[in-house]
Amino acid sequence: MKNQIRPILSLFFLFSLLTGVIYPLLVTGISQVFFSKQANGSLIEVNGVSVGSELIGQNFTGMQYFWGRPSATSINPYNAFDQETLTGSSGSNLGPLSRALFDSMQERIDYLYKADPEITIDIPVDLVTSSGSGLDPHVYVASAYLQIPRVARIRGMSEQALTDLVDQFIEKPLFGDAYVNVLMLNLALDGIKLNK
Repeated sequence: MKNQIRPILSLFFLFSLLTGVIYPLLVTGISQVFFSKQANGSLIEVNGVSVGSELIGQNFTGMQYFWGRPSATSINPYNAFDQETLTGSSGSNLGPLSRALFDSMQERIDYLYKADPEITIDIPVDLVTSSGSGLDPHVYVASAYLQIPRVARIRGMSEQALTDLVDQFIEKPLFGDAYVNVLMLNLALDGIKLNK
């Protein structure tokens, strides 16, 4: 029995050292050297101050801004998780036949039509449904284009100038539909120059 315990404990400590210390330090070191921006949250800094992340949606509510996807978490969706206020990353878990889901979507549709009564097309689904995480930073291109008349009117810009700006922020993934990062677009709208 004594002969079996020593090799077991040796292997336990060896693998604990390898997988619990050496491997994490190695991966952290490599990521910091070669992928520093991504490893540190893809943060966007303006004048040395962090204004957000390219990977996490922001809650823009002003009429002069493009709006992102709604969040299923709460009215304060983009904070660290807090059990009492239900903030953080979360889906709604509402099924397609859920009355609560239907009502929330209808409320968002009504709000978008009220914000811009001149909308004559159907509202894209990503503006009325939340993403799985509730923190999606992108909207589809059609959703950005839909908001151009409202933002142009509020800011006193031409729709063509705003369309040209939106076009600069269209990202085309290898698979799936093209999309626009709402935070990056809104920062550019405020005249903040970013290194893309």
